[in-house]
Amino acid sequence: MAEAQLSETAERAGGKRLVSGILWNGLGRGLPLLLALVITPFLVSALGVERWGLFTLALALIGIFGVFDLGLGMALTRGVSEKLGSGAVEEARAMIGATLLALLGVSCVMSAALFLTVPWLLSKFLNVPEGLQQEAITAFKLLAAGAPLVVLNAALWGVLSAWQRFRLANLVNIPLNTFYYLGPLLVLFFWNSLIGVMLAVLLVRLLSGIAYAIIAQRDVPGLGLRDARFALMRPLLRQGIWMSLSGALTQFLLYADRFIIGAMLTLSAVAFYATPLDLIIRLWIVPVAVTQTMLPAIASSFRELPQNTALLVKRGALIVMLLSLPASLILIPGAELFLRLWLGEAFAAGGGPVLRILAFGIFFSCLAFVPGVLLEAIGRPDVTAKFSLGLALIFLPLSAALLPWLGIEGAAMAWAARCVLDCMGRCWAAARLY
Repeated sequence: MAEAQLSETAERAGGKRLVSGILWNGLGRGLPLLLALVITPFLVSALGVERWGLFTLALALIGIFGVFDLGLGMALTRGVSEKLGSGAVEEARAMIGATLLALLGVSCVMSAALFLTVPWLLSKFLNVPEGLQQEAITAFKLLAAGAPLVVLNAALWGVLSAWQRFRLANLVNIPLNTFYYLGPLLVLFFWNSLIGVMLAVLLVRLLSGIAYAIIAQRDVPGLGLRDARFALMRPLLRQGIWMSLSGALTQFLLYADRFIIGAMLTLSAVAFYATPLDLIIRLWIVPVAVTQTMLPAIASSFRELPQNTALLVKRGALIVMLLSLPASLILIPGAELFLRLWLGEAFAAGGGPVLRILAFGIFFSCLAFVPGVLLEAIGRPDVTAKFSLGLALIFLPLSAALLPWLGIEGAAMAWAARCVLDCMGRCWAAARLY
């Protein structure tokens, strides 16, 4: 590799870029999160517990939409970063154009299939009160129709990440993600329905996609659509299959509990479980901010600069530990008090024990992001996928078995135990493979 290119690659993996990216990614998620904590009690009050339970399921569905891209979105970030690390900029642009076109086609097909099956899915798997059934069907159909926006936004974010445009991307994210939480509440003042809430959520997704596309034009004129070369997608497809499976299993493991609870217990039980879970996984802003910055840097440097890569991983792990551990140590003894101050006595009684258990598991869940992103960056997402499959086969039946015995606290115990084992497995695999 030419000396100039090697120097540029070293700069991409340098500490200055790491710190800057982490700060901007943290701000892009942290500031809207603070607003979400303030707004949530008002949303719960405006929607009611049962509608709130449906809303948490809708947010879960948005997360599941990520599997519609067949893993190409995450593989694109890695593939483009590796091309940039070797100086193949034109190939990177052609790869982006081909991937965006493929994702648009795949997500539209999956969106149409989900749209048509929404009534059957809701009636078959959820105990929705009769008075809410039609409203829920319409709201979830709107959400299904917006699936391509979610998929393309993720891919465009990946493009910006590969070029390390974290500052510009998060200057867009902060106001739009703020409205992501504020918009539904504003809608409820005029239209007391989940339908209006879903429309507000989709509007934010649309505006995000437009903004990302405009920023990406700086590095990828025309988003590479005119120069698309589908042959460049072959390595992405190989990586993407495993990334898709890993992502699908991660989302499934994250959200399956609330669907199991909705089927076996009540929507109120879903609310008392999902609200602490949604709160605790907000701590993921720490490892996500760190690993989204690490991925393009590692993918660019791991072949030519292994010492830089090892140092980058150590720094990332230390930052995640230092920022996530205090939150767990505070929430474990203070779970009921926090929920009482935040949402009132009912949620403190119903969700306090759940939050305490989840607060233990979340530390290990946060730490697992670092070895996970290393495995993805070096081209071994298959390891994470296979391990996640094993976890699903063990812990989903365990969660269902504990529900009749221990209620939603049993589901929380299974979730926390899975986080511990997941962290240990990823660390062991990363140490062996790099």
